[in-house]
Amino acid sequence: MSPFLRIGFSNFEIDSGLAYYEEVLNPYCAVYMKEAIDTDKGQVYKQKKPTMYPPWSTTFDAHVHPGRIMHVMVKDRTAELKSEATVALDSLATRCKKENGKLEIWLEMKPQGRLLMEAKYYLEKSGERCKRNSDRGRDGLFTLHQRRGAIKQAKVHVVKRHEFSATFFPQPTFCSVCKEFVWGLNKQGYQCRQCNAAIHKKCIDKVIAKCTGSAINSKETMIHKERFKIDMPHRFRVYNYKSPTFCQHCGTLLWGLARQGLKCDECSMNVHHKCQKKVANLCGVNQKLMAEALAVIEKVSRSTPEQASEEPLYAVPKKDHQPKFTIEDFTLHKMLGKGSFGKVFLAELKRSGQFFAVKALKKDVVLMDDDVECTMVERRVLSLAWENPFLTHLYCTFQTKENLFFVMEYLNGGDLMFHIQNCHKFDLHRATFYAAEIICGLQYLHSKGIIYRDLKLDNVLLDSDGHIKIADFGMCKENMQDESRTSTFCGTPDYIAPEILLGQKYNSSVDWWSFGVLLYEMLTGQSPFHGCDEEELFQSIRTDNPVYPSWLTKAAKDILVKLFVREPEERLGVKGNIRHHGFFSSVDWKAVEQRQVAPPFKPTLTSPSDCSNFDKEFINEKPRLSSADRTLINSVDQTMFRNFSFVNPGMNFNEFE
Repeated sequence: MSPFLRIGFSNFEIDSGLAYYEEVLNPYCAVYMKEAIDTDKGQVYKQKKPTMYPPWSTTFDAHVHPGRIMHVMVKDRTAELKSEATVALDSLATRCKKENGKLEIWLEMKPQGRLLMEAKYYLEKSGERCKRNSDRGRDGLFTLHQRRGAIKQAKVHVVKRHEFSATFFPQPTFCSVCKEFVWGLNKQGYQCRQCNAAIHKKCIDKVIAKCTGSAINSKETMIHKERFKIDMPHRFRVYNYKSPTFCQHCGTLLWGLARQGLKCDECSMNVHHKCQKKVANLCGVNQKLMAEALAVIEKVSRSTPEQASEEPLYAVPKKDHQPKFTIEDFTLHKMLGKGSFGKVFLAELKRSGQFFAVKALKKDVVLMDDDVECTMVERRVLSLAWENPFLTHLYCTFQTKENLFFVMEYLNGGDLMFHIQNCHKFDLHRATFYAAEIICGLQYLHSKGIIYRDLKLDNVLLDSDGHIKIADFGMCKENMQDESRTSTFCGTPDYIAPEILLGQKYNSSVDWWSFGVLLYEMLTGQSPFHGCDEEELFQSIRTDNPVYPSWLTKAAKDILVKLFVREPEERLGVKGNIRHHGFFSSVDWKAVEQRQVAPPFKPTLTSPSDCSNFDKEFINEKPRLSSADRTLINSVDQTMFRNFSFVNPGMNFNEFE
């Protein structure tokens, strides 16, 4: 039996009477797991695993070994707070067992502060240590038996070298651009990760001051000297405030009874002592008004023919003679899937009796996760998908006050994960067929400058004839032509390419790595890389070579080896034509592209509304939209979704009469 602890941190406090309290801004945790090592100089502690940064109110697992300690450090975004504590895991496990397996304590930190920690004690049976270790194949690999969700790092908006990310402000906060309160629920605004400037989301395009970071004499304000002829340093003096006053840089309250902050003699700007070095030299400048004036100038300059920009949509909506749809036009019959994003339903259009898959996203969740742009990208890529037979087709999008709706073709054949769980693995002919059609869809996206970034068994669906359709474009990255690179950490852990894990800038190479993982899974029924947690899985992806079963054909092993090349530019798909590889020697690519090759497997279906090829856990649940908190919904900025509703111009509208 192997014991482990499930640990989470939910709160950090510092005595508000301390002057240091005002320095705590968006604290976060760093966790270092260290092992006791015997050396000639005695016992020392060595960190063998990567540092973890668990978000508040989430959990992570730590196995209990003699001599293993957890070093926890709480920092804030200014890097000026460093409170720490060390806990022996075996001692913590002992305390948990005395408290019936669960413990909630305040962990005292040094030099100040305390951390609310929850720990639960678990025992794993040997052989079950890894969640995919319970059913090993003949070659000692790990059988697929569960779905795996995608992950994505918090979105960072780089504006004038600021690194803004969506932030929940737990206390009243002022916008540093328009000087008004940042109101609302969820993550109400943006805050720069470097200089701590707080702003409304709506004010992000009005920022004209470059981020000063923490430099004493910022070079970043040079643009104002050169372009706008602005170099107006503030004249700050320590000031005693007699009423509650907010910092006009980071937006939070100036704490204390006396000498709480600094006031500029010229423009009366109020700031924390800690924010003085981070304020741009814009004394007396109204950023909002200047930004609006510049916007007018830019609009005029763009109005000339040679500078006019095109509408970014792939399929531009036609306004005339198009029917409009609402959720009342549909009857929701079954739930096909759900996640934190929302739900997917089997829906019938009342006027025609046709069946569709309707994806409903909750607006508050989209805003909370800062995923408005991702949702618009998904809409644009779906509208483009109409031009390719191997991508899921979108009919229309519409919205209510609470939800966003995608009306898509209903693919009732189920996904490849569902089918591979039923038959363990696909035979060579079936795997080759699916791989060839996936390549056609993937290369089409790449030809349009789109990286897919979430290729996996779960996202490849079968239609009623057995042809594949790639689905779920929420992770796509647009405008990735030629030498373009991006760096967002995202994807489903088992399929993430090593260049993403290494923090490198990447291109469509990541899709070919994911394709390699998917092909390996289809051929073997197992994953090429494994670990007992994400940490070990990512280490395996970075360093391990997959085990290739002896029964794989020579061509199958060769294509996998070439897809698992860790140097992106040398990977098959990026280098060389993957269609010419020997694995596809029997494939007539022209026939495949025209869907003229008969599928090797045809799903069993009894009717157009048959949903027997979907997981029963969802099908048996009542198909209803999640209710939202009224106060929350009333705080949603609906203008964020003004361009969402759309009817695909490729539709045959006579079908719906």
